[in-house]
Amino acid sequence: MSRFAAKAMIPNPRLAACKPFIGAWRTAGRHALLPGVELHGRTTFDWHEGGAFLIMRSEIDEPSVPTGIAIIGSDDQLGAFTMLYFDERGVSRHYEVSIDHGVMRWSRTAPDFSQRYSITASSDGRTLHSAGELSRDGVTWNPDLELHYDRLK
Repeated sequence: MSRFAAKAMIPNPRLAACKPFIGAWRTAGRHALLPGVELHGRTTFDWHEGGAFLIMRSEIDEPSVPTGIAIIGSDDQLGAFTMLYFDERGVSRHYEVSIDHGVMRWSRTAPDFSQRYSITASSDGRTLHSAGELSRDGVTWNPDLELHYDRLK
């Protein structure tokens, strides 16, 4: 690791609420567009640059579900969080994020394809549960990806 800008590679206190998500997780779930298909994969949440950012990596063993990576950071003046997402299809997206009491939510509003997603940490820290929704008209919301996460040792 380069020592360039090392003084800024410190924990971001605004991201402390992300601590319950940190780790490696085995995932299982379903996607509304793949009826009857049980999805299996992995997700990690790790500190990046000494804790200045949170990085999420996810992959599912189903070719129609893309492998992705996201970086979450904060704006301390606005009290807001942002996620930048990119996946193997070349898709990149910007999400607004909130983190409160073991629940992380992200959403985006875009013409023809809006999304919202929540991921909740269990009180014992061993599992997470997530559920997503999508809207193609900005009014009607339909189920999207739903996953259960088990912490890997």
